[in-house]
Amino acid sequence: VGRPVFVFPGQGAQWVGMGARLLGESVVFAEGIAECERVLSRWVDWSVGGVLRGEVGAPSLDRVDVVQPVSFAVMVALAGVWRSFGVEPAAVVGHSQGEVAAACVAGLLSLEDACRVVALRSRLIGERLAGLGGMLSVAVSEREAVGRIEAGVWGGVEVAAVNGPGSVVVAGPALAVERVRAVCEGQGVRARRIPVDYASHTTQVEQIRTELAQALEGLALGAPQGRGVPLLSTVTGQWVSPGEMDGGYWFRNLRRPVRFAEAVDVLASEGYGVFVEVSAHPVLTVGVEEVVEAAGGQAVVTGTLRRDQDTLGQVLTSLAQLHVNGVTVDWKPALGAVATDDSAAADGRVSMLDLPTYAFQRERYWLDAPPAAADATGLGLEAVEHPLLGAAVDTAGSQAILLTGRLSLQTHPWLADHQVMGAVLVPGAALVEMAVRAGEHIGCNRLEELTLEAPLVLPEQGGVQVQVAVEEADASGFRPVSVHSRVETGESPAESAWTRNASGLLGVPQQDEQHQAVLEQWPPAGAQPMALDPDELYA
Repeated sequence: VGRPVFVFPGQGAQWVGMGARLLGESVVFAEGIAECERVLSRWVDWSVGGVLRGEVGAPSLDRVDVVQPVSFAVMVALAGVWRSFGVEPAAVVGHSQGEVAAACVAGLLSLEDACRVVALRSRLIGERLAGLGGMLSVAVSEREAVGRIEAGVWGGVEVAAVNGPGSVVVAGPALAVERVRAVCEGQGVRARRIPVDYASHTTQVEQIRTELAQALEGLALGAPQGRGVPLLSTVTGQWVSPGEMDGGYWFRNLRRPVRFAEAVDVLASEGYGVFVEVSAHPVLTVGVEEVVEAAGGQAVVTGTLRRDQDTLGQVLTSLAQLHVNGVTVDWKPALGAVATDDSAAADGRVSMLDLPTYAFQRERYWLDAPPAAADATGLGLEAVEHPLLGAAVDTAGSQAILLTGRLSLQTHPWLADHQVMGAVLVPGAALVEMAVRAGEHIGCNRLEELTLEAPLVLPEQGGVQVQVAVEEADASGFRPVSVHSRVETGESPAESAWTRNASGLLGVPQQDEQHQAVLEQWPPAGAQPMALDPDELYA
């Protein structure tokens, strides 16, 4: 597996009561919340723990100046829980306000400076921007969103975040956002309002530029503190340098679009293969999976807590998901009540022992079953017993016939051995074989000629549809045969063109050809050997 990344989401992962049960079950989490509450008390007059427990008089998470500091505290405390089980991030990434927590965990901001940023900035948002806008998550690509905005179909909104290949967030004035939602609903495009009443990452944020700069003046930036974890910025798409995250950076973090998908793509390309969303509920895991999959890679992706599942048991489940995928987890904290590293402990606990290893640990030796072929007869076709072709169908009103098949590296892995300049090509002999098999199907056992017109290339993923067509006999008695292919693209068939790879003629052997002389010895009588240099022959 690749190196682990801690992922910190923006607003949207919160829910009433998040973390309340974990406060009573995890000492590490409770201590983390208490420390954040102590530092935040310089700027807020309410208790983080009180909000999580829903105590009488505690403010609501509906307030932006409450939900952002509380979400920050939960994420920082949960990061401490992961670390207590030996899961250390090799990098961190944050989405929108989640980047404040990421910077704190990475050591680029002290806890005091991080609390100052999240408290004062959310207060300004609440005082100056709340009630002026909205945000909408839409299941389209960035290109589609920009095209609709520029065309005026989505008038009045801006792209605020790109979360995946097919997922963006648009934001703007509340009425404009509602109009876009209605348009999407009418077109069958999935769109969901994000529970905020302001438009982050749009021109609306310009209203607080000066005030935010004054509020965050003099952030004590210096060398990374603690363990110094690298942070990939979703503002710039680059790795953050020490001292970069000053007050101006946190304005840009709120003003510019969130380049989350781009950041995940960079991380995946640099060998990071484990993504842990550190939050009260996973909201970015699907986007991470889609980005990695679109890049042709694989990754282990997990959340931490889930809605209404804020227990230590849920934390252990998330840890187990990493463990079974090969990530090292220190389980001693989970067994602390019954086990210890101290072999001389006198409190009744037993000594902790590592399980013995064995030669085949985490090695899989089961063969993958090939994909089951569909029953051709059940589809109204004639089954063809052939490794490259699967079915045949006679065309009504003529003597023409069509044989079909599907080729891929998953169903025909041996084809991967035939590569030319890095591309997997179906050998010409296979095209001959398919044409011959089509001839045998109609009693034309002789392939008179076959011209290879275009290479039949197999993609790394997916497959290629193949058709072998035999037409009616021409005036000379031969039957034209052709081999066509079409790459499966996932789009509608009309958008994927067929390519003719080969064409030729089929015929029936003549009577005299059935009584040709048989070569009974080799070399033939009277033959003289020739000395050939292979290097010269193929030069």
